[in-house]
Amino acid sequence: MNFQRVANSLATRIILLGIAFVVLGTAVRAYVLTQYLREDISSVMASQQLTLANYVARDVDHKLLERKNLLARIAATLPPDLLNQPAALREWLSLRYGLQPLFTEGLFVTTTAGQSLADFPQQPEREGVDYADRDYIRTALKGELAVGSPVMGRVAKKPVLPMAAPIKGADGQVLAVLAGITALDAPGFLSFAPQDRIGEVGGFLLVSPRDRLFVASTDPGMVLKPTPADGVNTLHDRAMRGYRGSGITVNARGVEEISAMASVPSTGWFVVARIPTSEALAVVTRVQSFVARNSVWAVLIFLLGTTGALVYVFRPLLHAADHADRMTRGEAPLEPLVVVRQDEVGHLTEAFNRLLAKLQDSQSEMVHMAHHDVLTGLPNRALLADRLTQALARAARNGTRIALLYIDLDRFKPVNDSLGHEAGDAALVEIARRLAAIVREADTLARVGGDEFIVLLHDLDPASAEAEKGACAVASKCLDAIEAPMAIQGGQHSIGASIGVAIGDGQMSSHALQIAADSAMYRAKQAGGQQFAVAVAGDYQESIQTGS
Repeated sequence: MNFQRVANSLATRIILLGIAFVVLGTAVRAYVLTQYLREDISSVMASQQLTLANYVARDVDHKLLERKNLLARIAATLPPDLLNQPAALREWLSLRYGLQPLFTEGLFVTTTAGQSLADFPQQPEREGVDYADRDYIRTALKGELAVGSPVMGRVAKKPVLPMAAPIKGADGQVLAVLAGITALDAPGFLSFAPQDRIGEVGGFLLVSPRDRLFVASTDPGMVLKPTPADGVNTLHDRAMRGYRGSGITVNARGVEEISAMASVPSTGWFVVARIPTSEALAVVTRVQSFVARNSVWAVLIFLLGTTGALVYVFRPLLHAADHADRMTRGEAPLEPLVVVRQDEVGHLTEAFNRLLAKLQDSQSEMVHMAHHDVLTGLPNRALLADRLTQALARAARNGTRIALLYIDLDRFKPVNDSLGHEAGDAALVEIARRLAAIVREADTLARVGGDEFIVLLHDLDPASAEAEKGACAVASKCLDAIEAPMAIQGGQHSIGASIGVAIGDGQMSSHALQIAADSAMYRAKQAGGQQFAVAVAGDYQESIQTGS
């Protein structure tokens, strides 16, 4: 058998193409089936995880409220005159502790200065200890019931959760603070036992977003460990920002898992119920294995059936090919043979031309992006530097002056932090729009930082006083435009600005002009903001000293 002939045979190619279609069809069916199973089972598992997380969160919240209410009742009934009798106060605490010993590491009372006054059970290590640095003591001294941050106990020498309640006099003044300490691993409190695992390796986490700590975990080694840094686990990042629900994510150890988050309302914590997808979706893996085994048999059956059919169908063609081969060797008379060939060169050329046009468009877009701010569309620092150089050169030729207005927003950070980055971006876009409406078309408005803008005014009056007057008028308009209230997420917000104004001519370097404007801006900000300051001689001298 001629191997080269079989390899180049049309029948062989059709068989291989058919096998490819069978394999592809099987792969597509397997993919669709496994995706359907994965989504369906993931949805069921996510619902179950959320149910478990909500149940545990309610249980944790109940335990915390139970201790908060108990501590509040004890503080409310503590006789103020006992604060001057430590021994009697300790005896009084022992009676309450004996009735409901929820605080496993004891109760203690501190003075308004944070000094330990009396405790029960009595711990010599606690006598005279200054607790003024503890967050729960500071909050209780303000008259509020507080749940402190989970910490390694100073006396208990193990992870504990402190709580504190103010002890008030008849006039409502805080006289002392009553604190209760509970070990995190106390039976029936916040500890998770090995039997609390979900499946083989899944389990629960109790997270404090405020402290960025794992308060409790099925894995004891994670207790009081810091939560992952931002960007490591996207679903965890959303949960830290307030998301409650379920989803699939990759944890800090690189393991994909199904997680569900539920809130603990009394503290702002949240419970995470999680299970690795490899365990939750094991049935999907078994289905994939089953489909793969059956695909092998399907390919073998197709190969046998198709080979027989094609040999029968293409037998005349094979004879014709043999006849043509004999003609080439002179063993048979020459006869015309029709050869049909489809030429794809034209199509390939058109595709290449379309690709070239697309690359040119992409190059133009990249050039624009390299010189403009993505958010506002304004010129960026690089384009500003080029235009500033050109403006200085033109000022030198024409004997005119230019002005640089360095704008720094005053109250932008509180809006960005409280309403989120989307609201901050919307505010920046609106401010850019307002400033653009003020400057002339020949001037340049650029965004050079997060909340920093620069206005470059061209071709000002040669006289320094007149140039300064014109620049100050523009600065005043900018302040009014920025301060005007703007609607952000349904509310009205006002953002101010501090502006530094520097006047230059063709003899000044661009760096010196920017340093002078920056220095003037800082003076305006230090003066209270929402105003502008004009660069003085000292600002220009400072720019020379910095190497301009």
